[in-house]
Amino acid sequence: MPGENLTRDEARERAALLSVDGYEVALDLRSAVGEHDGDGPRTFRSVTTIRFRSNEPGAATFADLIAPSVTSVSLNGRDLDPGQVFDGSRILLEDLAAENELVVDAQCAYSRTGEGMHRFVDPEDGEIYLYTQYEPADSRRVFANFEQPDLKAPFRFEVRAPEGWTVWSNGAGEFTDGVWRFAETKPISTYITCVTAGPYHYVTDSYERTFEDGTKLRIPLGALCRKGLAPYFDSADVFLVTKQGLDFFHDHFDYPYPFGKYDQAFVPEYNLGAMENPGLVTFREEFIFRGKVTRASYEGRANVILHEMAHMWFGDLVTMEWWDDLWLKESFADFMGAFSLVGATRFTDGWITFANRRKSWAYRADQLPSTHPITADIRDLQDAKLNFDGITYAKGASVLKQLVAYVGQDAFLEGARRYFKRHAYGNTRLGDLLSVLEETSGRDMGTWARGWLQTAGVNSLTPQVLLDAEGRVEELAVVQEAAESHPELRPHRVAVGFYRREDDHLVRYARAEVDVDGPRTVVTELAGAQAPELVLVNDEDLTYCKIRFDATSLATLREHLGAIEDPLARALCWSALWNMTRDALLPASDFIDLVVRFGRCESDIGVLQMLHAWAGSALTHYSPASSRPRGEELLAETALRDLRAAEPGSEHQLAWARFYATVASAPDDLQLLRGLLEGTEKIEGLKVDQELRWTFLEPLAAHGAVDETVLAAELARDDTASGKRHQVRCLAARPSEAVKAQAWAQVVESDALSNALVEATIAGFTQASQRELLAPYAARYFEVIERIWTERSIQIGMDVVRGLFPALQDSPATLEATDAWLAAHEGAAPALRRLVLEARDDLARALRAQALAND
Repeated sequence: MPGENLTRDEARERAALLSVDGYEVALDLRSAVGEHDGDGPRTFRSVTTIRFRSNEPGAATFADLIAPSVTSVSLNGRDLDPGQVFDGSRILLEDLAAENELVVDAQCAYSRTGEGMHRFVDPEDGEIYLYTQYEPADSRRVFANFEQPDLKAPFRFEVRAPEGWTVWSNGAGEFTDGVWRFAETKPISTYITCVTAGPYHYVTDSYERTFEDGTKLRIPLGALCRKGLAPYFDSADVFLVTKQGLDFFHDHFDYPYPFGKYDQAFVPEYNLGAMENPGLVTFREEFIFRGKVTRASYEGRANVILHEMAHMWFGDLVTMEWWDDLWLKESFADFMGAFSLVGATRFTDGWITFANRRKSWAYRADQLPSTHPITADIRDLQDAKLNFDGITYAKGASVLKQLVAYVGQDAFLEGARRYFKRHAYGNTRLGDLLSVLEETSGRDMGTWARGWLQTAGVNSLTPQVLLDAEGRVEELAVVQEAAESHPELRPHRVAVGFYRREDDHLVRYARAEVDVDGPRTVVTELAGAQAPELVLVNDEDLTYCKIRFDATSLATLREHLGAIEDPLARALCWSALWNMTRDALLPASDFIDLVVRFGRCESDIGVLQMLHAWAGSALTHYSPASSRPRGEELLAETALRDLRAAEPGSEHQLAWARFYATVASAPDDLQLLRGLLEGTEKIEGLKVDQELRWTFLEPLAAHGAVDETVLAAELARDDTASGKRHQVRCLAARPSEAVKAQAWAQVVESDALSNALVEATIAGFTQASQRELLAPYAARYFEVIERIWTERSIQIGMDVVRGLFPALQDSPATLEATDAWLAAHEGAAPALRRLVLEARDDLARALRAQALAND
C-alpha cells in the first residue's frame, strides 16, 4: 500500500464504489492528563462505527486510519486480524456486502504539530487543552474513516474527558453519565468534523432572525479560549461581527444557516488562520490581542470570522468533489469575507486592504514556477496541502471580484442562491457553478472560465497616452502583456482614471469603465480630455492584473504620491510600485525613498503597515550589500522621526514603533529601545505593553545588546504560552555560533519542539543582520531537507524547508547550489521539489533586483 498519501484516482474509484450512511465515533480523552507511561507517543482510545453501502458486493476497498496501533477491526460482524489488514495508514476491507458495518477500535496519538488531535500544555497554569485540525486529511489521525471530501455522511460523536473539562463538537452536546454526547450532524465531509476539549473559558450569546415569511431562526452562539487569555478576550466584538455576518449572508444567500449552533474556538499553537468546521469554527488564538493593536488587526480578525462563516455555505453545505476544485470554497470565502466586511461591519474600507495586502500574496504566488490555474491539477494529498496558497485564495477571490463586474452583482448572487439549493449537502465541480451563472447572467461562462480559471499567470496593463497639439488626449490605449511562461491574454473589465493636481491634492477628474481584451485596447471614452498627470489603469481595483505606468505618471508618483486623495487609488499605486520593485523595474532604493518621503502621508493604517513590511523586504532582499547600511540607517531615521511626530497614543504611532524595532541596529537606536523597555526613555503617548516589550527585545537580542539572563527575566514577567514563544524566538536570534548551532539542532535534529516553537525558533534563527553567521548552514540545508521531508509531518516539513532556505546567502553560488540539488533530486517528492523551486525563484528575483540597483 502507498502509505499516507491518497491519490485522486484512488479517491474516484472509492467514491464510485461506496456510499456512506453514517459514523459513530467514541473517543476517550482521559489519557490527556496525568503522567505518560512508556516510550511511545501518548495515545487515546478511538472506536469508530461506519455504516456504508457498496454497489459491487464482493469488491474490496480500504478505510483510512493513521494510528500507532489497532486493537480490533470488525467488518459485518467478522473479526479481521489488525496485523494483516492494517499497515499504519490504511485498513484493507475485502469481500464487501451490499450494506456494511465497520467497527475499528484503535489507539490514536495526540499531536504536537497541529495535525489531528493537538495536545497543548499551558506553561502558565499547567492546564491541558485539546483541539482537532484536519484539513486536508488528518481526521484519520483521530478516527477511522473514508478520508475524501465527496464521501459525506452524518456524524455522531461521544467523548469521555477528564473531570472538570468541557467538550465541544459540531453538534450540540449534553453531558450525561460521565459522557459528552453530541447531536448528529448533517451530511458533511470528514475534514470539517471537529472536537475541542479542556478547561476552556466559554462565553455565550445568541442570534435571532425572523424571515419575511414569518419563520424564526435562533442560533446559539459561543466563543472560547484558554483561561489564561480570558482577561484579554473581547468576545463582545467577536459576537458583534458574527451577528452582522449572519445577517448579511441570510440577506444575500436566501438559505438559512443549516448547522444549528455556532461556536468559535480560539486555540493555541494553531497552524492556520482558522478552519470552517460547521458549528465549531477554530481560530488561532493570536486573534485575541494581549496588547494594543491597530485597527488593521481588528479588521483582519473580522475578515477571518466572515471568511469562515461564508464557508458554512461555500464549502460545508456544498463541497468540492476533490481538491482540484478547492477554489470553489476558498476563493468564494475569501471574496465573501471582503464583500461582507464592507457591506455589514464598521470596516467599510475593506477593499483597500484586499487590494493592497491580499492581492500582493496572489501576485507573488502567480509568478512562481509553481503557479497553477485556479482550478488546479491535484494529483494527491501532498499536492492538496501545498495548494492552500495565494492562487486558490487571493487570486481566486480577485477573479471573483472581476466576475461580479463581468456578470453583475445581482446575477452573481442569484447564481449563488441557486447553487446552494441545487447542491445542498452534496459535492460539485467547476461546471456546476458555471451552469448556474450562465442561467442568471446570460453570459457564456466557458470562455471566461478558460481565460481566468484554467490558465495561470498574471497580466500587466500599461497605459499609452498620445496628446494632440493643444495638450489634450488624442488617444488613450491600454496595452496588455503576459509572461513568456504563461502567455494567455485575458478579458478584463477595468476602470481607467485620469488624475491631476488641485490644491495640493491629486484628484480624479475623468473615468471610463471598459472591456480590455487582446494586446491593445483603445479607450475612446477618454479622448479629448485634458492631459492627465497620472493615469491609473484598474482604478477601483475591478480586475486582477499588475498595473504599470507611463513615464509621466511615474514621474508624478515620484513627486506627489502622498497627495493622491482617494485612499484606494493611493493603495493601488503603492502596490503597483512594489510589483515594479519585485520585477526589477524600479530600484529598491527608489522604493525605500518613496516610503521615506510619503509613508507618513498614509492615512490607512493597514496600508502603512504593508509599506513597512515591503520596505523591510526591499532592504533585506532587493538591495545590494553595498547599499544596505545606508538604507537601514535611512529607514531607522524615518521610523524614529515619524514615531515622534505621530499623534500620541495613536495606532500610527504604534505602527511606527513596531517598524522602528525591525530596522534599529545603530547603537543609539538600540539604546533608545532599551531605555523604552527600562522606563528611562519615554515617547509621549507610547505605552510599552508586554507585546511591544517583546518586539523591542528581539532586535536587542539579535544585535547582542541583551543576554539570556534578560530574556529569562522577561519570561518570568510574562510566564505564558505567548511569552514562551517570544522568548524562544529571541533566544535563537542572538548573534552567536553556539546559539545558531543549538537552534539548528532543535529544529533539524530533533522533533521535541511543538509546531509553534519550531516556527518561533526558525524566525529567530534567520536574522538579516547575521548573514555571515548563517553562511555555514546553506550547505547543511541541502544535506538534510530530504530526510526532514521523509521523517516529519508535512506541516513541520513545510515549515522547515521554507523557513531554513538560505535566502540571506543571496549570491549566485547559493543559486547554483539550489540548482545542483534540484538536478540531483529529480526523484524527490514533488511537493518537496515545489518548495525548493519556489525558494529558488525568490532568490533569483532578489538577485535580479540587486543587479538593477548596481547598474
